[in-house]
Amino acid sequence: MSYVQLLIHAIVRTYKSELTLPTDEKVKFLYREMWGISKSKGGYLYRINSMPDHVHLLLTIPPTVALSDFMQALKGSSSKILKTADGFEKFRAWGEGYAALSKSMEDKDKIVSYIINQQEHHKTVAFRQEYEAFIREMGLAFDERDWER
Repeated sequence: MSYVQLLIHAIVRTYKSELTLPTDEKVKFLYREMWGISKSKGGYLYRINSMPDHVHLLLTIPPTVALSDFMQALKGSSSKILKTADGFEKFRAWGEGYAALSKSMEDKDKIVSYIINQQEHHKTVAFRQEYEAFIREMGLAFDERDWER
């Protein structure tokens, strides 16, 4: 028998990081949709929170599903739904790609807290600064061209 635990901290940006996600109770529609999509793919969503230009997710995915397929389903399905949803009139699309970092289950509570406190965090840290730091944490170089997609 195989034992696998794939804990992923993912960030999905709106198209060109436009401020198109609601900041009121209507955003919970997005959370429910992403939770349902995750569940339908065999994943488990521990925490989700958003700002007007991005969404943080902490989730597990089954080892039989490629991360790219999972994220494509999550973004594609939610994008179609959001384009006609009340409160998401400004939403055009998700940005190209995503950022996803594998994490240890020992870090789960710390990441959940970080995601919960996004509104407070972004009072002092701009999203672009946060996103670039996330990319560097992966050991990757940030490509400026990605910011405009």
